[in-house]
Amino acid sequence: MESFKDIIFTRSYINGEWVEREETFDVFNPYTEERIVSLADASEEQWEEAVQAAHNAFEPWKRLTAKERSSILLKWYDLLQENKEKIAGLMSLESGKVIGECLSEVDYGASFIQWFGEEAKRVYGLTIPEFSVDRRVKVIRQPIGVVAAITPWNFPLAMITRKIAPALAVGCTVVIRPSSVTPLTALALSYYAEKAGFPKGVINTIVNAEASQAGKFLCGHPHISKISFTGSTEVGKILAKQSASTLKKVSLELGGNAPLIVFKDADIKNAVESAITAKFRFAGQTCVCINRILVHRDIYNHFTKKLTEEVQKLKTGDPSLKENQIGPLISKEVLPKMERFIKDAQEKGGEILCGGTKEKNNIFSPTVIGNANHKMRFAQEEIFGPIAPIFKFDSFEEAIHMANDTIYGLAAYLYTDDINTAIRASEQLQYGMIGINEGLISSETVPFGGIKESGYGREGSKYGIEDYTQLKYICTGNVR
Repeated sequence: MESFKDIIFTRSYINGEWVEREETFDVFNPYTEERIVSLADASEEQWEEAVQAAHNAFEPWKRLTAKERSSILLKWYDLLQENKEKIAGLMSLESGKVIGECLSEVDYGASFIQWFGEEAKRVYGLTIPEFSVDRRVKVIRQPIGVVAAITPWNFPLAMITRKIAPALAVGCTVVIRPSSVTPLTALALSYYAEKAGFPKGVINTIVNAEASQAGKFLCGHPHISKISFTGSTEVGKILAKQSASTLKKVSLELGGNAPLIVFKDADIKNAVESAITAKFRFAGQTCVCINRILVHRDIYNHFTKKLTEEVQKLKTGDPSLKENQIGPLISKEVLPKMERFIKDAQEKGGEILCGGTKEKNNIFSPTVIGNANHKMRFAQEEIFGPIAPIFKFDSFEEAIHMANDTIYGLAAYLYTDDINTAIRASEQLQYGMIGINEGLISSETVPFGGIKESGYGREGSKYGIEDYTQLKYICTGNVR
């Protein structure tokens, strides 16, 4: 902890101040289960102070030029890059994510700050041809107002920057509610934002133990203009209902059940490599992780053998050590869920090809399950753990039907060397994002988001910044 102890903060950050409260909650290391630190549990009065601070800061912040806001964002980006090792160490400690992935997340999260720092200067309006000779018509984009960002534990830095960087760039102010499981990275992020020169009240980070209390407060507050949430579909529906009372704009990035379709003409070596990357990153605890692997019957045995061999090579253990690829699940409460998936699969004809057991320190061994079928729980449920079930299919039509047979629609992946198959499949898959012969598809430059019960709204790219603006139509009459 020595290397990053100077960026461990234990209080909420409101209006440029670190605020205290006697009531506390604890943050634990998921690998050792030891308490890291106790944090002040924010009161409703402090939540009100945070929203009011953001509300008061909104007008002066939005009146800055795009270039001025951009300059501050880019300074923030530089600070995160300069302190990458320190931030990654803290993130690994509280999340259990292996250190290599934490270093990558700092880069990934910071990339949104850099991208939107540049995009701040490119939020354009539109001049519309006049509908009469004495009138002039234009449309402008203006910042929507105070934004509340409610973020999960699995990407404690990137889920915040992906939401607030575009909001800040366009002139909004923010109130951040990070997960109570991983709040330390969020608070460190606020510290570096302050050093970058953000005015008081522009960024406010509130930590508290009870997520539902925070969500209800933010969704019902009249000074909050937009809610941006990443988390479960169940919670997303609740927040959408609570936001309806004030007709807030809402963006939701929710659960997933991502298929990987391996067609019979696929490059099996590359497909296996992508399956490893897209399934076992952060021990399978991401919303775009592969949930089901659908393999053509003709290559099923070959693919399954190769995948099992590679999964058995994955190293588990202390996430702070660079040689390890799989760390602990976020808490011991998740382990029984993994065991239920395994038991359910075995009872319904599945074959455990490797893994399937608990290890010490909340680690669940990377698992491959053969002979998976649609009756098994993970055919419909999001696993959120290191379990890879493999299903067989016989035809293109069957593969597409199996892939689409879910309430979710976030990400899907496919491997084929046939351009016609790639085009047809990508057009027919009911998902917001498709990876063709590629397992890593996230970037600051692309619109990230889903359809169906995986939510709505997009993060990243030019579309991500538009989600924090509102259109205003202006008509000037009596022009001579």
